[in-house]
Amino acid sequence: MEKITALCKRRGFIYPDSEIYGGYQGFWDYAPLGVELKNNIKREWWKSMVYDREDVVGFDAAIIMNPKVWEKSGHLKAFTDPLVECKKCHKRVRADQRFEIEKHEKEHAGKGSWTEPKTFNLMTEVLLGTTEPKEKAYLRGEITQGVFVNFENVVNSSRVKIPFGIAQIGKAFRNEITPGNFTFRSREFEQMELEYFVRPDEKESKDMFEYWKEERMNWYASLGMNKESLRFRDHEESKKAHYARKATDIEYNTPFGWAELEGIHHRGDFDLKNHGLSYKDPQTGEEFTPWVIETSGGVDRAMLFFLIDAYFEDGERVVLKLNPKIAPCKVAVFPLLANKPELIEKARAIYKILNTEYHCVWDDRGNIGKRYFAQDEIGTPWCVTVDFDTLKDDAVTVRDRDTAKQERVGIDKLNGWFSAKLGDR
Repeated sequence: MEKITALCKRRGFIYPDSEIYGGYQGFWDYAPLGVELKNNIKREWWKSMVYDREDVVGFDAAIIMNPKVWEKSGHLKAFTDPLVECKKCHKRVRADQRFEIEKHEKEHAGKGSWTEPKTFNLMTEVLLGTTEPKEKAYLRGEITQGVFVNFENVVNSSRVKIPFGIAQIGKAFRNEITPGNFTFRSREFEQMELEYFVRPDEKESKDMFEYWKEERMNWYASLGMNKESLRFRDHEESKKAHYARKATDIEYNTPFGWAELEGIHHRGDFDLKNHGLSYKDPQTGEEFTPWVIETSGGVDRAMLFFLIDAYFEDGERVVLKLNPKIAPCKVAVFPLLANKPELIEKARAIYKILNTEYHCVWDDRGNIGKRYFAQDEIGTPWCVTVDFDTLKDDAVTVRDRDTAKQERVGIDKLNGWFSAKLGDR
């Protein structure tokens, strides 16, 4: 993990939040390359979950909602983690995180003395209003509830019919006891979730649960994540969330062990029933409370695991073998020599043409070898070099990141060449 965190800081993927003031635990800032990678992941998710389907619509709910939402959803009572406190230094950690407990005990020569576990609510309180006493509200602990409380609005305005889904990407906040493992466990994070509504039928809901498990696993694999580093893990009955009839995690084998990447949950009618909402079949007139199959993934975790999965060392060369669809920059363009105006002019013209179609980067620093190394390290799939032959034959050298092989391609064929490589963008 040290190499990943160092690369993210050095190359501009992720910075510690408010670093000039010592940072703030559990919060991170996404730098120029990081925001591009993150946006590309979200774009691919939205395309897969919304644009490529006829049965899913999008949504974007407010971060702060009426506090009654969280009362009805059960979060004010059940959204908790077990907490223990070290009797020696009074540091608090999660009781179910054995690794964190053992790590802390090393600070006391391997001997620990802990209080009995107590429940700790993860909801983050905020105070609103201009006069005292101010009104207490909450930053949302999950983005899901904004979909549920708007269920009838979406049905009435969009004319969707069961079965259908509502997809959403947005920020959530949790007052985590022990944030850690870089961005894996943070207090501010971004979720990408689907709530898929089905009839209250055991077979239909079971089939849909299995369907979405495979769909979500295949999505990560389709973007290059190593399938051998992915697995399903079913939740034990005692470990399921308060709303779940059934729950399965997609886990990734990280440097700190197998860790949750995404959860697939059978929420039953828990949420809609608690909010007093139902559905009326437009054909039969039958009224019922739909069951919900949920897919809940973290954008930050997905990005972190894609980085871990793509990291590769080849001697002194560090390569991020990111799938081109999510790579921050698709193409780097540079002149062979930075002190030759005719090469710079030609390269600049090519850069401007390609940049209208793909996110490109211009680089004329140092020698050509160092430029290749720098682009490999940030995951740029292809480098285009304009040399003296280009001035004669209107062709450029295109270098592949993963193989380091070079190919001569005509300037007039570059757009088609990259489009074919990227497939359906």
